[in-house]
Amino acid sequence: MTEATIIELNALRRSYRMGSETIDALAGVTFSVKAGEYVVIVGRSGSGKSTLMNLLGCMDTATSGTYHLDGQDVGTLSDDELSRARNVHIGFVFQNFQLLPRATALRNVELPLVYRGIRRRKRREMAQEALARVGLQDRMRHRPAELSGGQRQRVAIARALVTSPSLLLADEPSGNLDSATEAEIMRLLDTLHEAGNTIILVTHEPSIAARCPRVIRIADGRVVHDGPSTGRGEWRA
Repeated sequence: MTEATIIELNALRRSYRMGSETIDALAGVTFSVKAGEYVVIVGRSGSGKSTLMNLLGCMDTATSGTYHLDGQDVGTLSDDELSRARNVHIGFVFQNFQLLPRATALRNVELPLVYRGIRRRKRREMAQEALARVGLQDRMRHRPAELSGGQRQRVAIARALVTSPSLLLADEPSGNLDSATEAEIMRLLDTLHEAGNTIILVTHEPSIAARCPRVIRIADGRVVHDGPSTGRGEWRA
């Protein structure tokens, strides 16, 4: 049986007006991602990868072209519908964690479930299960300041996973971590992929990209390479 297509982009363009000039941050991007894939998007600063991430995460809308998420045309959605799409389909992992500083790890992970209207007892169970999946069952009552950088990122990953999203979007997830902790977080993402999660990771680090089976390289708002990694921090032509 063929895996379902989670993401399908066709000639996606995002333009901005700067005075009398129009700047194309994305200049016609086309690719698809199937369920269970592990894809990394790489590119230099200003290449368009952050703009692409915002579009994939339904935090921005395209100027032209189409984006289908789980078969739904994102360009036809209202603001409320975009918010729902983010909450239902996408789990986000950010470089700076974005945790509430006064809330426990458990409470931080519960938050997406609060927005879904899930009852307190059920969301507590779901949050506990998500924290256990990332190895933090003994840190549930700790606040972010009481956790290491790696533990904070694990909380962020648990929060992304708690709603069982179709897609996990990770934006430079190891960017603020030392090399040992970076390796720990990447091993966790590898494990999540092996468990069947669909992951798109954005990075500017070739060594991180080398861990992923598929590499999409962006330059000047265009896809200049889409194919397998060599596993050496390089990309095949």
